Amino acid sequence: MREVACIDLFCGAGGLTHGLIRAGVPVVAGIDVDAACRYPFETNNDASFISKDIKEVTPAELKRLYGDAKIRILAGCAPCQPFSAYSQRYDTLTSPRWPLLYQFARLVKSVRPDIVTMENVPLVEKHAVFDDFVATLRRLGYKVWQNVVDCTQYGLPQTRRRMVILASLIGPIELILPTHKKPRTVKSVIGKLPAIGAGSSHEGDTFHASSKLSDLNLERIRVSRPGGTWRDWPERLIAECHRRETGRTYPGVYGRMTWEDPSPTITTQFYGFGNGRFGHPDQDRAISLREGAILQGFPKKYAFVADGGPTHFKVLGRMIGNAVPVALGEAIGQSIARHLIIGTQKDQKKTGGTADVARKPLVA
Repeated sequence: MREVACIDLFCGAGGLTHGLIRAGVPVVAGIDVDAACRYPFETNNDASFISKDIKEVTPAELKRLYGDAKIRILAGCAPCQPFSAYSQRYDTLTSPRWPLLYQFARLVKSVRPDIVTMENVPLVEKHAVFDDFVATLRRLGYKVWQNVVDCTQYGLPQTRRRMVILASLIGPIELILPTHKKPRTVKSVIGKLPAIGAGSSHEGDTFHASSKLSDLNLERIRVSRPGGTWRDWPERLIAECHRRETGRTYPGVYGRMTWEDPSPTITTQFYGFGNGRFGHPDQDRAISLREGAILQGFPKKYAFVADGGPTHFKVLGRMIGNAVPVALGEAIGQSIARHLIIGTQKDQKKTGGTADVARKPLVA
């Protein structure tokens, strides 16, 4: 893989990059408009961070970053909010984020990387911009694989489904087969973390921090059971908006996770008890920043802020919730590595050479 170089567009805090690197795919740079992502991206990954709007990124710039690599990979996850189920209630066509996939396509057309991969929410396939993106790849000669992926099948302890595209000029490519028959549970990944209270952090890991709870929400979480809903509460604790007929269809907020199942989808507001089923299974608080990051597949020691740096829940929640899950990034990386090995074998058979590649399985 020494002759391979990958660039991660919309890299964020480095979820996709970290997964690719773990799979052996070298990432030389990440590009993102959010400068706050520089510290976690560069601290945890051997790659450069470029703070730049994708509209300002030029093909020449990407080519310089690739250097003399023989195999060039362009990866990315355009911000998914315009395509999410929640956003469909609003006029998202006016959002400046809608054209970002077209910007991705612009760079593909100009640079012609050997492999392209893109990840987004499943609903992206219902929009013309997605159809145009795939059509562009096919028109340029890419062999395209696309499907909605259940991330629990690749070791993510979270019920998260994502649309994944793999495209190659080398030949047919596809995602590796599922690596996990049974989903990993909340207990298996955060069950041994030290207990903390609402509004506090652990002295050994200040990122293991939980947001404050009002007196009312503290009373609410104390009567909440794992897997239950606000419908289980005494009448006096139920919010006025949920008493109305229109509010009864939202039982998934103000809930606790269960130890025995994967977590719900981690959103950018997972640190708030009232924002979903983000209550800790048995401690009277919402899950911590560290717990949310672990449920997104980040290693327990992944650094998001410098020692002594400020803990801004909104900023860090956005970084974590928007990240490509590391486990999915690793599965994508393993798929690319396998594809390149197979491609090398086919090329060497044509020339009478011998492929010097490892035969061991990529996934346990």
